[in-house]
This record gives sequence, C-alpha cells and structure tokens, in this order.
Amino acid sequence: MAKANNQQSNLQSRPPVVVVLGHVDHGKTSILDYIRKTKVVEKESGGITQHVGAYQVEVGNPPSSRQGGTAEGQRKVTFIDTPGHEAFSAMRSRGANVADLAVLVVAADEGIKPQTKEVINLVTHLNLPFVVALNKADKPGIIVEKIKKQLADNGVLAESLGGKVPMILTSAKTGAGIDELLEMILLLSEMEELKADFSVPASGVLIESFLDSKRGPTATLLVRQGILSSKDAVATESTFGSIKTMEDFMGRTIEKAEPSTPVRATGFLEVPLLGEEWQVMENPEAAKARASQKGEIERKKREPAQILNISPEQKVFNLILKADVFGSLEALRQTLETISQQEVVLRVVLAEVGEIGEADVKLADSAKAKIFGFRISPSRIALNVAQRLGVRIFSFDVIYELVKVVREQMALMLEPEVVRQEIGQLKILAIFKRDGSRQIVGGRVTRGKAERGSFAEVQRGEEKLGRGKIAQLQANKIDVDSCQKDKECGMLFEGEPIVEKGDTLVFFREEKKRREL
Repeated sequence: MAKANNQQSNLQSRPPVVVVLGHVDHGKTSILDYIRKTKVVEKESGGITQHVGAYQVEVGNPPSSRQGGTAEGQRKVTFIDTPGHEAFSAMRSRGANVADLAVLVVAADEGIKPQTKEVINLVTHLNLPFVVALNKADKPGIIVEKIKKQLADNGVLAESLGGKVPMILTSAKTGAGIDELLEMILLLSEMEELKADFSVPASGVLIESFLDSKRGPTATLLVRQGILSSKDAVATESTFGSIKTMEDFMGRTIEKAEPSTPVRATGFLEVPLLGEEWQVMENPEAAKARASQKGEIERKKREPAQILNISPEQKVFNLILKADVFGSLEALRQTLETISQQEVVLRVVLAEVGEIGEADVKLADSAKAKIFGFRISPSRIALNVAQRLGVRIFSFDVIYELVKVVREQMALMLEPEVVRQEIGQLKILAIFKRDGSRQIVGGRVTRGKAERGSFAEVQRGEEKLGRGKIAQLQANKIDVDSCQKDKECGMLFEGEPIVEKGDTLVFFREEKKRREL
C-alpha cells in the first residue's frame, strides 16, 4: 500500500498534447501559425503540410483557474500539426494516437469533407476528447446551423444542440475566436486531469525521423513520462543511441525536456521508425540490448516488398524511392500501393530517407530502375554519375505529383492500344491483274472515301476474309491521295486474301494510343 501511495505522489500535472486534424486547406496550419506567430504556411508545397510537426506554446489559464478574472500565469500546450492530404492517413492516425485532445478544424464555407469524416471516425474510435474549430467563420454568407447539422449527421452533436462537443467560431485570418479555442483546450485538459511521473526514466513516442546530411539520424521525440536529458542513452524498437544534441521546436539547444515536450534529437545509430516507443536506459549497452530484442522485426519494415508469382505477360517497373523524412516515405509507399499492378508490377528496389547519392545511382543502373526523390535533392556527384550512366532522376515537392509521374512511367511499359477508325467503303467492279499478294482492282466508293496508304478489310457477303493495304490509288489514270463517295477508282491492293469481283473493301486507319494506369 505504501508503494502504491508513493507512486501516486510522484505524479504531477503535465501540459496537454493536442492534435490538430481536418481536411486539406481548411485552415489547420493557419490556426497554429496564428497561435505561434511564426510563418510555416509559406514553406509548404501545394498548401499541404508534408509531415508531422510538434510545437509548444504558452497560453493563459482558463476562466475556471482564475481569481477575480485575472490570469494566474501561463500554461503550456503542445500542438501536433498533421497533414491534411489523403495520402497521409497513417500519419494522421499516429498523431491522434499520441495526443490527449483533438481540435477538428472544419472550414465554414465548405463543411464536411472526406478527411473530416475520417477524422471523426478516428477520434471516436480512440475515444479522444475534441473541440470543433469552425474556421473561416468571418466569410460572408456562412450558415453555421448548416455545418452543425452536417456534423450531427456524422455523429458530432454540438453543445448548443444538446450534445457534448464544444464548437468555437474562428478565423485564422483575423484571430477571432482563437483565445476562446485555447481556453476551451485548457478546460478540456483540466477535466482529463493529465498527469505524468517525472521521477521515472524518460519514455515516449517517436513522431518524426529523417537523415540529416550533416548531423546523421535525427528524430522528433515526444516525452510522455520522466525527464529526458542530453547525453541520455535511448533505445527505440529498431535502433539505439546516446543523445548528442537536443533542441526544442524553435531549434534552440536545451538540456532537459519534461513530459508533453517535443524535442528534436540526434545521436541514433540508424534512423528510427515512425510511431515507435522509446525509452531511456541505464547506459548505451543496455539501450543496444533492448533495441536488439525487436530490432530485426522492425528493420524488416524497411525492406522492399518481394514480388511473387509474376506472369509472363506482366512487366516490372523498378523504383528507388528517397524522401526527406520517414513520414513522407511511409505515405508515399502507402499511396503507390494503390496503383493498379495487373499488367505492370511496381517493385520498390530501395526506400530510404536522405540525399540521393552515388550509390543510389549505381544501384538504379544495375537494377534498371528509376530514382524518385521527394523533397530531397541528388548530390552533385550523383547527378554526374547519373548523366554518365543514363539513369533518370525525378524530384518532387508534392506527393501526388510524384505518384502521377510514377503512373505515367509505368504506363509507358504497356503495349499501346490500337484504335481503328473506319474511313470508307468500296465495291469491287473489276479485277485487272493479280501477282501473288499484289492485285490491281477497280471499284466504286459507296461510303466515305478510299485513301492511299490506308488498310482495307476484304468482305465477301457476311464473311471477313482478311486485310491488306492500299499501296497505290488512281482516278482517271492519275495518281491521287483519295477518292470520294460515288467516284470510281483503281488501286494496288497488297494483302493475303484474293479479291474477287463483288467483294467489298472496308477502309480504315489504325492509331496507337498510349494507355494509362
């Protein structure tokens, strides 16, 4: 009993971890931008936040914690900003799994969208308390009751309609409603009574990772228990290391991080995998031993998928994928899996974070693969080697543009579709000369036109005998390119079927059309 009481006494209040969710372009990052007073929106490509970001801010206490209407200091709130594009579903799910509360951002001028419904299902499944931020509410013609009904139809009943979900009207442009939103977040966190044990070895969740060309494997860690210190030995499920540098979300060097604090740390042996739990160990040896227990299983997630049971009719498109962070890499692989592979199989030869280097180009050359980089650039040496070896390197900043080009490149391997276009019909009136597969015949055009160079299908009654080609065409003993309806002409027919008087020639062209996936 004494031990249980001692453990309870070690618990202290911690800041809430809040995930901001919603459909693309509904204003998630804009709201955070207003709160932080930092410009991150302008750095994004195509208006999409490309990977999870964590930020910590200080806000005033809610009314329930004030005396005489005056604030008693400031409280910290950690925000996790997640991507809105459909390709980042797994990343949004991870963000929600590490959060205590959620803010569902809905644009008042657009209402419920596909990702909005996905988020509602997610927070409901996780039983995550949330508040709705009805953003862009300052636009003219907004009908708030209409949005409330849409939300109610999707299982979200606002407090004003007798439900339990708070709704705040906001404008990321003017800042209207932002203070009320922050107060509501603090009120919800008070109700949740969020606590952590500050005395135990630090542990938490890894919410982002990438390979820094200068500093090596780098990860964003969210502390859930204990206090993380610089130089601590840390083990994840796939790797380990001793923290060399630790920074807050503003890039400032820090020595300690308390629960609910996000930090960017270096010193890992390899780039850890997203969503992994991490734990501070007694020493690097203990960290290595813990990581080794699950390391082999987790590292298999990095390996490219093996291709099995390929039919002779299928072709294989080899791809090397390099990305800035593991979140992007995960989302890319998830989206590429949706491409149809019935005729062309997509094989990811290598999928890694980090700069496109010389080794990648040489691997692409030996594997007959193309290199696709996402928010990453090839080194100068890699570019020179690629030019010499004839290896194609594609670079993109927006995920769906990369996927679009992958589809196009795969489609180039498909046999083109042959499209037949009929142009006319002729009745054979006379056979002038026959020499093997070459015949000189004459007839009258009964439909459309006859055209030199076109194909001709020989029909005898209802039977189709075969096809040939019009090598030469004459009208009034003069070479012509075409002969119109109701005109007579002579022609040199080249083909296997023997043409006889009374047969019909159907003229057509064949065009090869590039197919799409």
